[in-house]
Amino acid sequence: MTRVDQAAPALGAPAASGIRSRRAGAVALHVILAIVGIAMVFPFVWMLLTAFKTLPQLLQDPLSFWPAPWTIDNFVDAWNAAPFAQAYLNSIYIAVLAVIGTLVTASMAGYAFARIRFRGSNVLFIVFLATQMIPKQVTLIPFYLLMSNLGWVDSHLALIVPAVMVNPFAVFLMRQFVLSLPRELEEAALVDGAGRWRTFWSVVLPNLRPGLGALSIIVALDVWNAFLFPLVLLNSSELFTVPLLLASFQGQHGSINYGLVMAASAVATIPMLIAFVIGQRKIISSMAASGLGGR
Repeated sequence: MTRVDQAAPALGAPAASGIRSRRAGAVALHVILAIVGIAMVFPFVWMLLTAFKTLPQLLQDPLSFWPAPWTIDNFVDAWNAAPFAQAYLNSIYIAVLAVIGTLVTASMAGYAFARIRFRGSNVLFIVFLATQMIPKQVTLIPFYLLMSNLGWVDSHLALIVPAVMVNPFAVFLMRQFVLSLPRELEEAALVDGAGRWRTFWSVVLPNLRPGLGALSIIVALDVWNAFLFPLVLLNSSELFTVPLLLASFQGQHGSINYGLVMAASAVATIPMLIAFVIGQRKIISSMAASGLGGR
């Protein structure tokens, strides 16, 4: 037997042990992720199950897991007890307008910061991006005074226009996507006689569709879940968004019927949960493509 044949088993043993250790590590990682996932999903599952419980069951055995018997009366009563239809309409059209406006302004600003060089452009972008580090609570009073001077208090304009005009994260995301596009596309358009506007609308914007799709979901979730600023700016109940109506509903029924409150919470949460589940793959792939995925 040659020396090579004698050394082969010795070399194979460490490789096999390395494979086994990697598999064990992968299994342990998946177990940990499964436990964390269950811990995160459990409150939502508990909320849904509680929404199907009757009031006597909640009073007699509040820690019971399964509804006995099952009932949908909580959903019917919650929908009839508060103007959820009007709140849904308000939240939907505010989110739609905010998403459309943000996609337009953020894509244009991102293209300008990525491709148009002017004196102080990098400094301006850094300052603009740094505003995202300022907590929203700090700007609440100045923002309210500004909206009051504009006459937008108790108006949906106070929620739509700022969301469209000021979104540093959206501009940053679009800038990263534009930087990932090859310059040759724009240079070819310029050679063919297209100007900046034609190049942006006909060449750059169609290639930003993955990023625009992910950004639309992110903005919609953010606008739909907004609570603090609508709470301060909106006074009329017919203008309430879903989170505001839910908070008012909890204040009225929170100490009386938890099943009713959980049903109302489910009604307010499920639409955005469905939107996130549908678009989560697009969000993750878009973040990776833009360079935000840790590559």
